[in-house]
Amino acid sequence: MNGTWSEQTVGGHPCDLYEPTQKNEHGFAVIYLHGVHLNRLVDKTVFTELFERHGLPVVAPMTQRSWWTDRVCPEFDAEVTAEQHLLCNVVPFVCERFGSREHGIALFGTSMGGQGALRISYKHPGLFPVVAAIAPAIDFQIRFDEDETLQQMYSDSEAVRQDTATLHIHPLNWPRHQFFSCDPSDYKWWGSANRLRMKLWSLGVPHECDLETTGGGHGFEYYNTMAERAVGFIAERLDQERRRLV
Repeated sequence: MNGTWSEQTVGGHPCDLYEPTQKNEHGFAVIYLHGVHLNRLVDKTVFTELFERHGLPVVAPMTQRSWWTDRVCPEFDAEVTAEQHLLCNVVPFVCERFGSREHGIALFGTSMGGQGALRISYKHPGLFPVVAAIAPAIDFQIRFDEDETLQQMYSDSEAVRQDTATLHIHPLNWPRHQFFSCDPSDYKWWGSANRLRMKLWSLGVPHECDLETTGGGHGFEYYNTMAERAVGFIAERLDQERRRLV
């Protein structure tokens, strides 16, 4: 038997909330960042079963096609950016609702949300030391000419590139636990994931990645293929953080 999904309002915006039948005893929780097609995890049995197995509550804010940036996206909010909503509204909600403590919240995302999870954790590694991304759309500047929301947020594709996860990684201050994966047949996004891997390797930043496993390209067929690896990584590394701080 799995727990329950419900819809909540946080900071004036909707979010999905998953509560397992038996929550882990340490207050661990996950914030899930959705992709550009706004698909939700509510009906994704594979992920629900994994969250249940590990006793992980999940909060999944909905921020439209904001790309989880620190730029105002009019279709999401006329004043508050998706990143600020996450930091100022969603994180406090998670802490109050689930008793989560510092270093006890993991960021997890797919596609647009995968790059968002990586980029936000790179900007705030002390707050999010554990991050996992499946099929992250890292070099999202390549969508500038076809994405009207990006055109509203940035002046040109170079401004987008300067705000990508790869350019936010700090050589001396990074999330201690990071995992990302991308299907080799995902021709649009595999190259940028590989470039991130090479940059992390050259900087000596510890990370885990899987750019070899194939499972359907870009979409939930592949996300489901990688779900157990990603959610298992989150659960294991949250516990490592807890034991490190004891």
